[in-house]
Amino acid sequence: MNFLEAVILGVVQGLTEFLPVSSSGHLVLMQKMFGINEPGLFFDTMLHFGTLMAVFAVLWKDIWEILKKPVQSLTGFLILATIPAVIAAFLFKDVIENIFITGKFLGICFIITAALLTAAEKLSRKKTPDNEEKKMNYLDALVIGLMQAIAIPPGISRSGATISGALFRKLDRDFAARFSFLLSIPAILGAVLLQTMALFKGAEPTESFNLIAVISGTLSAAITGFFAVKFMIKIIRESSLYGFAIYTGILGLLVLLDQYILRLVF
Repeated sequence: MNFLEAVILGVVQGLTEFLPVSSSGHLVLMQKMFGINEPGLFFDTMLHFGTLMAVFAVLWKDIWEILKKPVQSLTGFLILATIPAVIAAFLFKDVIENIFITGKFLGICFIITAALLTAAEKLSRKKTPDNEEKKMNYLDALVIGLMQAIAIPPGISRSGATISGALFRKLDRDFAARFSFLLSIPAILGAVLLQTMALFKGAEPTESFNLIAVISGTLSAAITGFFAVKFMIKIIRESSLYGFAIYTGILGLLVLLDQYILRLVF
């Protein structure tokens, strides 16, 4: 992998990890379209590390409040919301890996993302009878966790699904965004830890590492991820998700058109 490929993959990872368009779906699509080889395990680990640093940089105040008082309801909500995805990842590991390799349901999954974002916007805009700000409870956390679990296949956005879950439950839009990005920390950290363990077990030879590519890719992911998180918080607070729904919907239809008719990429 050369410097340019590393930067491109870092930018794509940093942007799409937090924008509701599916980072994994875009990675699979890029590999198919441009023939970019799947990044090595160490490189992929460092891309995730870069996006993790982006979340820390933007939400450091929220994270510090949790660290100062770890025993609180928000910690419990984050733990509960993480469990469904962990269970799903272990139960359907082989199926998920096959979907990543083949991209078989990529078009359908992009359309699912579009549908989730559209439904979330429509439902969240409806006024509640008392019009009072709703406080999060454990059922809300479970629903968001289940939404994160269905977002494991490439094409279904993790951030899009979790934000949609929060909006389905009528939670405050700013809180929905922040909770989604806080929830990304155990998800990304888990991926980093699993990949690091695989590295120590010798899953990838050390001679395949390109130090310049690793550094440039990690920095690209961190910088673009930082701005993506800040951008999404602003968009969710002040605007709507319809633009992302239109984008993922059109992208899904184009992928389906190629998969079943044109056969140019798939």
